[in-house]
Amino acid sequence: MIPRLVVAAPSSGSGKTTVATGLMAALRARGLRVSPHKVGPDYIDPGYHALATGRPGRNLDPWLQGEERVAPLFLHGAAGCDVAVVEGVMGLFDGRGETDFASTAHVARLLDAPVVLVLDVARQSRSVAAVVHGFATFDARVRVAGVVLNRVGSERHAELCRAALAEAGVPVLGAIPRDEAVFTPSRHLGLVPAAERGAEAVAAVERLGALVSRTCDLGALLRLAGSAPPLATSPWSPGDAVTHGTGDGAGHGRDGAGGGGRGRPVVAVAGGAAFTFGYAEHVELLRAAGADVVTFDPLRDERLPDGTGGLVFGGGFPEVYAAELAANEPLRARVAAFAGPIAAECAGLLYLCEELDGRPMCGRVPGRASMTSRLTLGYREAVALGRSPLTRPGERYRGHEFHRTAVRYAAAPLFRWENTPARPGAEGADGYGDALVTASYLHLHWAGGPGHAQRLVSSSRSPSVLR
Repeated sequence: MIPRLVVAAPSSGSGKTTVATGLMAALRARGLRVSPHKVGPDYIDPGYHALATGRPGRNLDPWLQGEERVAPLFLHGAAGCDVAVVEGVMGLFDGRGETDFASTAHVARLLDAPVVLVLDVARQSRSVAAVVHGFATFDARVRVAGVVLNRVGSERHAELCRAALAEAGVPVLGAIPRDEAVFTPSRHLGLVPAAERGAEAVAAVERLGALVSRTCDLGALLRLAGSAPPLATSPWSPGDAVTHGTGDGAGHGRDGAGGGGRGRPVVAVAGGAAFTFGYAEHVELLRAAGADVVTFDPLRDERLPDGTGGLVFGGGFPEVYAAELAANEPLRARVAAFAGPIAAECAGLLYLCEELDGRPMCGRVPGRASMTSRLTLGYREAVALGRSPLTRPGERYRGHEFHRTAVRYAAAPLFRWENTPARPGAEGADGYGDALVTASYLHLHWAGGPGHAQRLVSSSRSPSVLR
């Protein structure tokens, strides 16, 4: 049984990340082992969660992972912990399209977890009770069990809000004053990732922890988390997922075809400031499929790790570091000549293109990328049109797009979108694939398709000699 609670809000910008990250840090400062989770595909907030808890931030997303895997993945991530904090996404009931599928409420139901609602109470007092009443009664399957007031103007302001909420029967578990010291810088796709801010991010998380410790009732929050019942499922296992996955041929299990050591191919995963996004389960699945996983930094490293048989380029912000990436000519040349499989998404796609904002990149994808003023955002259902390291023609995938760049391809697309409402920037197809490259804007969560890891590892077993 893992004590747990979900931190939600009526809308984005209410202070969920402030409260969730601060609560994680405050509980850890009490000596508790805290498991951090984030609803949805967001990859920036989990970086702050990891700083707050000392554990990998993990995402819970019914669309990307399959709703049947959400509770098992939660138990996998929370193994050995004293308490789990799940930060929601957008408003409590905001899901895919006109439904609440993949919403915070959906995940709270799947986890049978109580919800703490964060309210931005600036410019209101008694009206907060009406807001909470609406959220608490909208869906009887979701238990809104407490409220944290955010951006409180004064002690008198807090008293007025508490009195109104007492009438509504919902306890106030914290009242956080306006505090510009907890500001986190943003840019074109949200908060600046923690990995880019270094010591500044560590200090920011420590301030959030101190703020929540000072203004919230940690004892009441822990008791609320402890009210969650046991989950009637077993933890997800990367080894079992690979063994029973959807890749070509039999799974390799935990030891790989060669039984570990020399028989295990090396899969190199891009990291550093330009490539800050990768789900923790991807590395776990690669290892379970028989690979040794190492990290390299395309901003600094001029060579690929020794023995590299496969490459993974995840998400991040190469557009911010385009000049530095272009300047690392030795590594770009090695990636261009690499003769093993490459899996790239979003940031990785941009890096593999011929150029990004006029600067030379690796040239493995026949296309040119550039920044635009248009945000492309949303869940995608895709059908593969060709064969590549990760895809087979006709297979269906669930993914997510989130970018302000565009690629002008000089080749046929790898994916065709299906059941996706028309919107600016979603022309219905995307990506590039060949015998060695899978590259697109589509963010996939490999726990929802563990065969991806198996396919990549299987095709990485003959390392390239072109380093």
